[in-house]
Amino acid sequence: MQQLLQQAQKMQQQLAEAQEELAGTPVEGSAGGGLVKATVTGAGELKSLEIDPKAVDPEDTETLADLVIAAIRDANNSAQALAQAKLGPLAQSLGTGTPGGGSGIPGLPF
Repeated sequence: MQQLLQQAQKMQQQLAEAQEELAGTPVEGSAGGGLVKATVTGAGELKSLEIDPKAVDPEDTETLADLVIAAIRDANNSAQALAQAKLGPLAQSLGTGTPGGGSGIPGLPF
């Protein structure tokens, strides 16, 4: 029983380390053929947003807003995929995966 507890503690430590690594890993997303680029951390925090001047049309700010949203969404989707790849196996090993497909890890909706 003691060995099982030690193994669980080790896996929890690995999970915490993986979460910390994700928080510092930049992930990029783009929209409009690269006219708008968003960079988020693996934890989903927006770090930067680049807008090519060609995407800026004062007469059509709605399209620019749509491109910004799409780029951020793309970056967040990539961050979630990265987190799932890194944390999914660890979370399942700990038995924290939820039946509905969520990880069971606060702050990670998958």
